[in-house]
Amino acid sequence: MFYALITFIVLTVILGLGLFFQMKAARGHASEQQQLLNDYQRRVDEQQKLLDDYRALEKNFDSVGEGYEQALLAFDKMEEDTQKLKTANETLEKRCNVLQQQNTQLTEGAQKAGEITAQALGEMRQIAKETGNTKLLALIGKISDVEDINGQNAIVRTDNIMVAQIATEAIAASGVDKITYLKFENSVAEDASYTMLHTNLQKAVRALTHLLDNALKFTTEGSVKLNVSVDMDKMLAIYTVEDTGSGIAAEDAERIFEPYVRLNQYFDGMGVGLTVARNIARRLEGDVTYAPAQTGTGSCFTLTLPI
Repeated sequence: MFYALITFIVLTVILGLGLFFQMKAARGHASEQQQLLNDYQRRVDEQQKLLDDYRALEKNFDSVGEGYEQALLAFDKMEEDTQKLKTANETLEKRCNVLQQQNTQLTEGAQKAGEITAQALGEMRQIAKETGNTKLLALIGKISDVEDINGQNAIVRTDNIMVAQIATEAIAASGVDKITYLKFENSVAEDASYTMLHTNLQKAVRALTHLLDNALKFTTEGSVKLNVSVDMDKMLAIYTVEDTGSGIAAEDAERIFEPYVRLNQYFDGMGVGLTVARNIARRLEGDVTYAPAQTGTGSCFTLTLPI
């Protein structure tokens, strides 16, 4: 009985140890399988990530391909536009060269025509003076005004004359001293009577004549005064024409010097006299300015010329 019990215990221990080792081996095997399963899952995740990256790269590549195609199309369009622009520039350049040649020819022709006209007018003016034909002189003056409306070039000063000579010739040209319905006064300061002036006599006389003509046009009664003086500090000859006419509104004080401006449509003229007078004066390095008459109604225009 004793031996049977011992034998049972031994067998039980042996079976327990066998079961223990089997369970231990089973747990080890299960752990290895779990590790293998984890490794497999990791590889699957890595492959999925690679697959996602590949798909993203493929998508980006498709986008890059489309952008590249668009860039090629834009480049081709730019090349086409550049070629059109080049052709247009060549055409425009040729046209500009033709126009420049034509402009040069026109300028040279106008210059020659101007020289011929000036020579003819000079000869006509001399004949008119010798014959005393005042109407012809007036007509010659109007023709000369055409180039002085918008002239830009400086007028060459070639004459050395007395300051008072310009006043004398302008009075004769305008005929202001012959008008019976107005009182005309010509006052020459003492120092102006013996002062020399370097200018262009013909143009200076024309400028002052326009101022006298303007005074006559807008003065129906009263007087016209011409005062001649010099300012030796500023080296200026000063010609002041003052009338008792209708005067000029303050807002029109500068507008009257614009070409073809006529403030009163009831009087004859083209509205260029004051424009020409100022243009001539400034091209002679002088000026023409306006101010209201010092007394009563009327206007006062002042022509200044450098001595």
